[in-house]
Amino acid sequence: MPPTTSDPPGRPPGRSRPPLAVAAAVATVLAALVSYLPVAVALGLFQLAEQSVPIGAAARLGLAGWLLGHGVPLGTGAGVFGLPPLALAMLAAWRVIRAGVHTSRAIGARNRASLRQAFAVAVAVGTAYGLIGVLAAVAVNTGGVTVSPVRAGVNLVVFGTLAALVGSLRTTGAVQVLAEHAPVMLRDSLRTGAVAAFLLLAAGAGAAGLAVATAGGEASDMIGAYRTGVAGQAGITVISAAYAPNAAIWAAVYLLGPGFTIGTDSVVRTTEVTLGALPAVPLLAGLPHGPVGGFGAVLLTVPVLAGAAAGWLLARRTLRAASRGRRGAGWARLLAAAAVGGQIAAVVLGLAALVSGGPLGDGRLAQIGPVGWQVAAAASVLVTVGTLIGAAATRAFAGP
Repeated sequence: MPPTTSDPPGRPPGRSRPPLAVAAAVATVLAALVSYLPVAVALGLFQLAEQSVPIGAAARLGLAGWLLGHGVPLGTGAGVFGLPPLALAMLAAWRVIRAGVHTSRAIGARNRASLRQAFAVAVAVGTAYGLIGVLAAVAVNTGGVTVSPVRAGVNLVVFGTLAALVGSLRTTGAVQVLAEHAPVMLRDSLRTGAVAAFLLLAAGAGAAGLAVATAGGEASDMIGAYRTGVAGQAGITVISAAYAPNAAIWAAVYLLGPGFTIGTDSVVRTTEVTLGALPAVPLLAGLPHGPVGGFGAVLLTVPVLAGAAAGWLLARRTLRAASRGRRGAGWARLLAAAAVGGQIAAVVLGLAALVSGGPLGDGRLAQIGPVGWQVAAAASVLVTVGTLIGAAATRAFAGP
């Protein structure tokens, strides 16, 4: 029997494939282990530097940190700890995406262009990931930290299903089916919104990195103040790096205008900075010490410029397609795609702001991060203005 088109190179013809549940379970467990180990190592270094800690306790603490990266709040003696390290969330999402890819290949769904198989893989991986979350929560509850198994299961099912769907759609080729059936304007708007949001977040990452680098001496003093030795300081550095994406989002929100809070009755924005006592975290060394004055108006141009760049790319792409006879480059369609793209960017930035914050106990630090709806509202105006300007200017200077 000759091999089918779905057989990958090197697979013997007629070889039986594993059931979906088995393939999903194996791929998901491996994905969870890969994202858990860095957390266990970082927190283990920090704890072992402080005192002699049993390996079991260090492993449970790693599980707690791993769940926190998926947005699962932790109950502690000081209150609820719910500020997720987004670098860990990104690592976990990447590994679960790969789990969706591996599962799709294992069951022979590669390049089948089957939406049904893509969604089946995503649900299977998400369900397995949710079960792992429940087991992790039960294990954590045997120590001093409390976690809701139901909350852990729900969070990880949703997280795992969405991430695995990205991998399964690409591997099965079903994403091409969706793209072919989607209206052209919708595809253009999605690309424009994604580009605008990415550019603004990249600007935020650059601004945050520059701020921390400028305050490098203060950050080094904070790390040295822990007096935990080389291992402990390495653990602190890794933990700080896990919150680097949070800082990038907050910096983007700072550039956008609404700003963010580091505790109740505090605010950090271009026109006002009010801070109280802060935890000794190296990333916080880069916080501004006061308003930027008249220069703040210049910073508000960054979101407009990000939108303008996305609008320029939209117009260029539309004009190239028109030159090839694929579709027209009419003004109405172009401006509509630019406007909708700006709103999509606003939604993306609002969601990013929403997931980047959380409480650090029940005291003064119970409120940290930006307010999602405020970020979305500001972006819907500034970024949309930018996309419209970029698209219109490019179309106008390109001629009729």
